[in-house]
Amino acid sequence: MPGWVPGHLRRLVAGAARAHGLRPALLAALLRAESGFAPRAVSPAGARGIAQLMPATSRGLGVADPFDPAQAVPASARLLAGHVRAFGSVSLALAAYNAGPGAVRRYGGVPPYRETEAYVVRVLALAGQGAAAADGVVLLPLEGPLA
Repeated sequence: MPGWVPGHLRRLVAGAARAHGLRPALLAALLRAESGFAPRAVSPAGARGIAQLMPATSRGLGVADPFDPAQAVPASARLLAGHVRAFGSVSLALAAYNAGPGAVRRYGGVPPYRETEAYVVRVLALAGQGAAAADGVVLLPLEGPLA
């Protein structure tokens, strides 16, 4: 677990990640990129909580309170793991988490949205798995168990 994960969240993040076949560092990186680990965060688009779940997504995942990390962190792990299974790569799963699975399907890969491209690179870098090339973004499927 990276040292930048707040101590009070370490067990929750590790347990949720392992329960869904994810590396804890990947889930931690997603949460850091989404909210900086702020459980009360609200985006201009209306995403809420530590995992920045949209209200409809929260409902679909059975999250009654997206501001409660005990509910939001396992839900975000379940959502990300589902995207990994659906798209076959961590990069595409992260893009789906950020831009929505419909956008990933529509573009047949990471959507050409500057925010989404930067998000994928940032999360992979935080998790110790990413790279950026001089001529643009390098998004490679990762080998091994769900990152």
